[in-house]
Amino acid sequence: MTAALVVQDVSLSFQGVRALTSLSFAVEQGEICALIGPNGAGKSSLLNVINGVYRADSGDIIVDDRPFLYPTPARAARIGIGRTFQNNALFRRMSVIDNVLTGLTRQGKASFLELALRIGRYSAEQRVERAQAEDILAFLDISAHRDAIVGQLPYGLQKRVELARALVALPKLLLLDEPMAGMNKNEKAELSQFIADVNRQLGTTIVLIEHDIGVVMGLSHHVVVLDYGRKVGDGTPEEVRRNPDVIAAYLGTKH
Repeated sequence: MTAALVVQDVSLSFQGVRALTSLSFAVEQGEICALIGPNGAGKSSLLNVINGVYRADSGDIIVDDRPFLYPTPARAARIGIGRTFQNNALFRRMSVIDNVLTGLTRQGKASFLELALRIGRYSAEQRVERAQAEDILAFLDISAHRDAIVGQLPYGLQKRVELARALVALPKLLLLDEPMAGMNKNEKAELSQFIADVNRQLGTTIVLIEHDIGVVMGLSHHVVVLDYGRKVGDGTPEEVRRNPDVIAAYLGTKH
């Protein structure tokens, strides 16, 4: 099976402080891979390297067997990497549909002049993009809220809108940074089901950061455990659950 993502010997530091150290693992196509570990383990830093927010000091990111060279978020979007963030990065005064449409801003081919004057390819692209956005709203069961102002929605629905915005361009690889942070048990169960549906029905490979171990064990196929920027576990949820290094990282105990 082809790996959707390979992280190969990646290191990252900030002013001499190591955030990631010689980190390597692979995510197969069609997997849900969970990144877990204590706070400060380097999980969000790793996602930022994968989608080009940070440039690694050394090592390689390989997507669909191709090295991701000169990474930036714009290039990541163009090669099929979608991303949500730990804190909602939504436009709170805009409607749901308009927020989702912002996920397509890098997809259009119309020139600046066509966009400014609304001529040429502008109208055709607008129709296609709106249809894509409506399809994703329906898939995530938020069509009824399409015209609602995002800032007035319950928190759980806002997180689903952010997921819709990341999905609207149909990424091959979706990075989710604590998508369930701040949710109650019912909201987590609901969003977990939507994430599973995205993986199963759309075929999207997913890498997610999650602190709720119950969610991780029930949702993921593969778990990578970080501690102080190093990998201390890598395997199936059951293998990771039994790993003494993982237990030590979480509980601060010796084997």
